[in-house]
Amino acid sequence: MASTANEQAPSYPTAIAFCLTSTIWFAAATSFGMIAAGYLFAPDFLANIGWLHFGKARPIHVNLVLFGFVTPGLLAAGFYMIPKLLRTELFSEKLGVFTAVLWNVTMLCAIVGIGAGYSQGREYAELPWTVDLMIVVLFVLVIFNILMTIRQRKESILYVSVWYITAAVVLTGTTYGIGNVIWKPDTGALLGIPDAILLWFYGHNIFGLLLTPMGLAVAYYVLPIATRSPLYSHTLSLIGFWSLIVVYTHIGTHHLLQVPVPTYLKVIAIVDSVAMVIPVMVVLINLWFTVKGKWAEIHQDIGAKFVFAGTIYYFFVNIQGSMMSLPVVQRVTHFNNWVVGHAHIGVLGFAGVTALGGIYFLLPRITGKPIYSRFLADLQYWLVLIGITGFAIVLTIVGLIQGQAWINGETIYRVLPQIQPYYIARASLGITIMLGAYIGAYNIIRSIFFNPGATAK
Repeated sequence: MASTANEQAPSYPTAIAFCLTSTIWFAAATSFGMIAAGYLFAPDFLANIGWLHFGKARPIHVNLVLFGFVTPGLLAAGFYMIPKLLRTELFSEKLGVFTAVLWNVTMLCAIVGIGAGYSQGREYAELPWTVDLMIVVLFVLVIFNILMTIRQRKESILYVSVWYITAAVVLTGTTYGIGNVIWKPDTGALLGIPDAILLWFYGHNIFGLLLTPMGLAVAYYVLPIATRSPLYSHTLSLIGFWSLIVVYTHIGTHHLLQVPVPTYLKVIAIVDSVAMVIPVMVVLINLWFTVKGKWAEIHQDIGAKFVFAGTIYYFFVNIQGSMMSLPVVQRVTHFNNWVVGHAHIGVLGFAGVTALGGIYFLLPRITGKPIYSRFLADLQYWLVLIGITGFAIVLTIVGLIQGQAWINGETIYRVLPQIQPYYIARASLGITIMLGAYIGAYNIIRSIFFNPGATAK
């Protein structure tokens, strides 16, 4: 299905461009994340630099992770996989490279816009209106390139990865414009409760209808090839796809159980959140049975190692998410660091680690050479996994401390001294992720541009 590193590699400029985009913004995103983490235990940290205070560093970090690192990384794999799976060439490599260039310009505009104070002030939807328009244009370009590639395909059967990628870009291109209220450039928001409902419809579906299907598309492609095993069940793959599309779409309102939204929306959100165990377990059973008994092959392929680790994070984040949607659990876990830890498991743990796996898997296939250094790739693997897992543990503990204290009537400011050591631990673990990002950037750039090949480790 894919060429080996020893063969003359075809030209994949779009995949290479998105690999570089993802790699560079991963380093930038973790740097802004470290700045934000510093404020949590040292409030005067960089206090005199207005465009770097917490209220700006945090949304820059979040949006760079979502749209600078994870999405381009998954798209890099997607632009490689789709032509392979359809036995054709990408409709337009020039359009793909142009899209990647425009993507980087958009991320720069996002940083400048938020840093200058032009923010819509809505969680996961902070970007200024002009940047929102640019992102919609980016998705339109990606959708056009992918749909035209499908149109000219020579393979009649659409493998499930094609289903996931196509659905992800089409649905996100639609929900992004709706969720960011781009028809109201003056405010970028509706009024009151309707805006909250719309925001969390969009905010949760950025993960559920973009990162999740793109990540699963990569897993469905990489793991069978790396282990030389046929997919366990094509039928299960389609059941997992359609159940995800049907169930996930409506769960965003579980962020608003303490808000006066219509009760039927809360009930739908809770029921569908619990029902998420269906698509999750269908997908994981299918993937894990595919690679059953092939642990040596997974360990041998660094891309597959990252992707398989991503499936483990996918299990934990979704089981945790279903549990968190229950009102009795939310009384303790909502509005505190538990939710932050949950988000890091999903976005960085599942989607981010899977994106890194996709990049490392396709690098030898698009360059015709082994990756520059297997040692550095393994080092990045452990730094990122230790950092993310530590994040999850530390932030879960902090969330439980905060939630139980507030239930018992404790004031917020009296809890802060108790959790400061955990914020220091959080920042320390963030350093490992940031180091992994910079090591990975060096390794990936060397693999593409300055790789002698024969001396690669």
